[in-house]
Amino acid sequence: MKQLSPSLPVWSLSLGCPKNRVDSEHVLGSLGLPVRSVEHPGRARLVFINTCGFIEPAVRESVRNVLEMIERLRPLKRRPLLAVAGCMVGRYGATELAAELPEVDIWLPTDSMAQWPALLGRALGLREAPAPGRLLSTGPSYAWLKIGEGCRHACAFCTIPSIRGGLRSTPAEALRDEARTLLAQGVRELVLVAQDSSAWGSDFQPPQDLRELLDSLLPLDGLAWLRLLYLYPTGVTPELLRFIREAGRPLLPYLDIPLQHAHPDVLSRMGRPFARDPRRVLDLVREHLPGAALRTTFIVGYPGETEAQFEQLCRFVEEARFQHLGVFAYQPEDGTPAAALPDQLPEEVKERRRTTLMELQAGISEDWLAGQEGQRLEVLVDAPHPEWPGLHTGRVWFQAPEVDGLTYVSGPGVRPGALVEADIVEHATYDLTALA
Repeated sequence: MKQLSPSLPVWSLSLGCPKNRVDSEHVLGSLGLPVRSVEHPGRARLVFINTCGFIEPAVRESVRNVLEMIERLRPLKRRPLLAVAGCMVGRYGATELAAELPEVDIWLPTDSMAQWPALLGRALGLREAPAPGRLLSTGPSYAWLKIGEGCRHACAFCTIPSIRGGLRSTPAEALRDEARTLLAQGVRELVLVAQDSSAWGSDFQPPQDLRELLDSLLPLDGLAWLRLLYLYPTGVTPELLRFIREAGRPLLPYLDIPLQHAHPDVLSRMGRPFARDPRRVLDLVREHLPGAALRTTFIVGYPGETEAQFEQLCRFVEEARFQHLGVFAYQPEDGTPAAALPDQLPEEVKERRRTTLMELQAGISEDWLAGQEGQRLEVLVDAPHPEWPGLHTGRVWFQAPEVDGLTYVSGPGVRPGALVEADIVEHATYDLTALA
């Protein structure tokens, strides 16, 4: 009788951005034993929480989840190993956090990420040596491909360089190998992410260009969609846009360009070293890719932002007609230059401006999606709907996973991981309904 390989029961939670999700998938896939996910932490040998520390609300969410887990584990006679990793640990330090939360068994800061599997293996008493791997947690339709670590910019409001360090691009060969492995598991869409994806390769000697990485990924068997997220405005060059246009599928004409604001004085105080008029970036995109879908993010309530400057931002959003837009109310983060600026705004002003801008975008989104009714589009199916049998959630090409709206789809051939043609029959503010 064949002896089954032992497995490691794990309960895991990854907070924050997709880059954190990738880090979690790598560490859990590299422990030397097959990992078996369990729904209740009491049945696990390892409870792994990967935290976010980018902004204060994310820190509070991370702390809340750790405290809740400590309380859930407290009555157990046999406690699993509680490991807390990620940006919150990198930001505040394991020593300081351990003094506050001694119930946590092991703290894993970002600067020791390469050692996480070995550190966990020793803490768990595993005999198996760690081996590079990845435990995919996004289902069969898509996966994130993290192409670099850290950031080369010095935006006045951002904590990332102090937490994650400077830019360190992952070599194209390693990324191509990882992409092949993901596609071999049936993944149809790869989503490239980094703190600034457009900077990929600029730290190599000699420097390389993002187009070289894309060239190496596009021919891979099984790749249906390739999507770019987090492009810094200065990285959106005519050369890159022409490359996207000429490459065609599977490279999607979908660009995520975090602009952060539209007023030159606010951008200057933010330390955003690009063209003072962000319209130039949009004009460049629409000149080369007139049918592109655009996503951006803005920060409102930045220190010194006047009502007139906020109104200019609203006019810009109304004119630009972004398909997708996220809005953050500014948070003063310890250690950042922006936290020391004068004219910090009241929370109620920041929240009012965030609500106003999101309401404006809601109307723009609904108008855009109304124009999609009657179209026949490909839908990449992600998962069964948790409440309605036969209905699935999925996305059309201009909907990125986890950050944009959904397409609800039903009909023949609709199953997770399938790419089906479907008629768009209904729209809401951010979502579509389709019949295959």
